[in-house]
Amino acid sequence: MLEQLNTSLSIIIIETKINAEILGYILLIPWLIFFISNLTGKRLLVFGITPRKLYGLPGIFLAPFLHANFNHIFFNSIPLLVLSNFLLINGLSYYIHVTLIITFISGFLIWCFAKPGLHVGASAVITGYWALLVFDIYNEGTMTAIILGVLSLYYFAGIFLGIFPSKKGVSWEGHLFGLIAGIATGYLSMMYHL
Repeated sequence: MLEQLNTSLSIIIIETKINAEILGYILLIPWLIFFISNLTGKRLLVFGITPRKLYGLPGIFLAPFLHANFNHIFFNSIPLLVLSNFLLINGLSYYIHVTLIITFISGFLIWCFAKPGLHVGASAVITGYWALLVFDIYNEGTMTAIILGVLSLYYFAGIFLGIFPSKKGVSWEGHLFGLIAGIATGYLSMMYHL
C-alpha cells in the first residue's frame, strides 16, 4: 500500500509539472476576458445565461468565462486551477470531455430552472469538477483517484455549501446544478469510459 501511495504521489507531481502550461492557459483565458469585459463597460456579461430566454442559450457555454467583478474571478481562480490540475492527471482529452459535459449539463439546467437574472462565472463548472473528483473515489477506486478525491474533499469542502441559498446575487442554483452535472459526468464516465 505504501508503494501504491508513493507511485500515485509521484504521478500527481510529474503530471502537475507536465500540465503547468495548460493550467496557465486555463487561468489566462477567463482573466483576459475579465479585463476585456471591464474595458468595454462589462458589456460582455450579456453573454451569460439568462434563464428561459432564447438569447440566454449561448451563455450555457460562455458563462463560465465571464465574471462580474474582481472578487468573483479571484475566488474562482484557485479552485479552478487546482481541480483542473487534478482532472488533467487523467489526460487533456479526458479533461476536455468532462469539461464540456459538465458545462453543458450545468448550463442547461441553469437555463431551464434557475431564478430570473443573469448567471455568470465558473462556479458551476468548478462545483462539477469537485463532485466528479469525489465521485471518482468510488468510480475509479485507484489510489490516485482516492488521493485526489480526499484532497478535494478536505481543501474544497466549502464548495458543497454553495448549493444552498445564501447571499443575494450568488447563483446557488449554478452550484447545485454543477454538483448534479459532476455526478452525472461521473456516471457517464463509468458507463462510457471517457
